[in-house]
Amino acid sequence: MATVITTTNADTLAQRFSNALPSGIDEATLRVVDEESEWLSVSRGTVEPVHSSFDSGAMITAWANGGTGIAATSDLSESGLRIALSEAKYWAEITATRAIAVAAPGLEHSGSYSSPLEQSWESVGLSDRIDLLQQVESQLNISDLIVDRSASLGRRKVRSLLLSSHGGEIEQTFNFVYPMLAATASSGNDAQTRTYGRGSFCGQGGVEVMDRFGFRDAAPTIAAEAIALLEAPNCPTDTMDILVAPDQMILQIHESIGHPLELDRILGDERNFAGTSFVTADMFGSFQYGSELLNVTFDPTVEGQLASYAFDDDGTPATRQHLIKDGVLLRPLGSAASQKRAGIEGVANSRACSWNRPPIDRMANLNVEPGDSSIDELIGDIENGVFLHTNNSWSIDDSRNKFQFSCELGQVIRNGELAEIVRNPSYRGISRNFWRNLSGVGNNDTFAVMGTPNCGKGELNQVIGTGHAAPVCRFSNIEVFGADQ
Repeated sequence: MATVITTTNADTLAQRFSNALPSGIDEATLRVVDEESEWLSVSRGTVEPVHSSFDSGAMITAWANGGTGIAATSDLSESGLRIALSEAKYWAEITATRAIAVAAPGLEHSGSYSSPLEQSWESVGLSDRIDLLQQVESQLNISDLIVDRSASLGRRKVRSLLLSSHGGEIEQTFNFVYPMLAATASSGNDAQTRTYGRGSFCGQGGVEVMDRFGFRDAAPTIAAEAIALLEAPNCPTDTMDILVAPDQMILQIHESIGHPLELDRILGDERNFAGTSFVTADMFGSFQYGSELLNVTFDPTVEGQLASYAFDDDGTPATRQHLIKDGVLLRPLGSAASQKRAGIEGVANSRACSWNRPPIDRMANLNVEPGDSSIDELIGDIENGVFLHTNNSWSIDDSRNKFQFSCELGQVIRNGELAEIVRNPSYRGISRNFWRNLSGVGNNDTFAVMGTPNCGKGELNQVIGTGHAAPVCRFSNIEVFGADQ
């Protein structure tokens, strides 16, 4: 039977782990994870089948003579742990002479973390959750031009327990909520879709996550914008200023800062799957990644953000760190093991998507810090430009350098004022040049805390949530074009 982590059985698991430890290893860790999820959806007035799941198991890591071995198991009995420990020890001995030596972490500290929670998911009954979705989804149906519409809610609760043979014990509990809305309008041969942030308005917490960005009231506006896009002109093609809304900034941060700064990628570990990076190890401490207005933090301490935590999955305490300060690249997204390999100071970002995957270097909360400009000041300084909202598609090369992104909706800015909306707005650039063209950063009033729930990386593939927060930002001299270009 699956194990649910509780205070009581945490002690039992610790005792089983201790009893099963083999001789001849420097250290071993046991990372137990259980996850329960529920996904609800209403589409075109029809309630879709409820999808719920539960998963539980453990990952064993063993260190011996500079080698590292791993083994996963869903059998958390003492005999099951003993078998997994034996297998992990075997692979540690094999890799000791065939891999870069990495010392055991010496995990001795203990601690805990739990997502902030105002109103638990369970406090609202299933029928009430479905009723809410039906009400919100029906608000999308404002015209016969709306040919497709949906509202959905996802919820995950993840509990993890990390034990070390050196006495460390870390317990963390995460509650995630994912609201989503979409409306497609069609006329003739054209169709336009508008969404509720393309899934980015998610975070840690309970029922209150739905209200952070007005989920209950957003549907009429989303549907109206989808219809308006049918009649809107195509985005103009020109080199101009762009103003980027937070729900597009998160994709820009994710692809052209987050992935290039992953240290295992810089070291070459991702080359055969998800590409390398234009960033090299000698850039840290001196490379001008962006303009002096660019300040980027790794911050797993933000309350309610999607990837907040107190410890990463290797047990390293997580703290806020500047990756880029005043435009200068300071440190990578490199976990303890990658830091030892590269000799570069990084952050606590060793993360795994489940119990049967080993932790690797991942983004967590990666945020552009707010500046001093109001939205009116950012718009007022633009003579010819476009305000870009909500990512629609993306393309970036294998070194995370050249990119081309498209958005759901644009608003022309003419002589310092917002003008007509335009459809199919797209822009392209080169990462370092793009960030050096950052010419304005919005203040706290323009700042939004969001996330991306489905970042993929690694072999075997791991899909994980990352947090991103950003203000509205202005970039100068950017190549902009419409869908016909």
